[in-house]
Amino acid sequence: MRPIPLPSPPLTDGEIRLRPWERRDAPAVAAACRDPEIPRWTVVPADYTERHAREFINGTAGDIATGRELALAIVDAEDRVLGALGISNFDWANLKAEIGYWIAREERRRGIGSRAARLLAEWAIRTLGLERVELLANPLNEGSQRLAERAGFTREGTLRRYRRRHGEREDLVMFSLLAEDLSS
Repeated sequence: MRPIPLPSPPLTDGEIRLRPWERRDAPAVAAACRDPEIPRWTVVPADYTERHAREFINGTAGDIATGRELALAIVDAEDRVLGALGISNFDWANLKAEIGYWIAREERRRGIGSRAARLLAEWAIRTLGLERVELLANPLNEGSQRLAERAGFTREGTLRRYRRRHGEREDLVMFSLLAEDLSS
């Protein structure tokens, strides 16, 4: 695997900005991840603590250096954490990767996630040379599916029992954004 460069300058739409995680973000991450909706739809453990947050943040630089994942904080103009966004599962032979995210409860339904996902997907296609960025959502997670569509991803279909999460196989709806989608 190859290292993932950080977006430079940081990605922004003028209202939100995507930046690397910092140690001082741990309390905000822990507080957000105590919302039961986040572990319900992600791999975040249900008993999330500040220790989990510190371990996550401390591991992000290594993940970037090894090409495993680029994890970024979604922040506002005051640098307040609104959510998390990452790109991982890189398949360089096929020039594709997958976006994942969570948005803090009080920040949902404001378009933050869809704008952040679009910023990162466009950057990955234009800067990393990816041809396909995927986004997967549980079929019961209607909010995540709406987020994907608002970000310009195309719904492709349901992948039956696609992968394991919290010890059980789950169906996932596949969405994609292709390089040619950016020119249309």
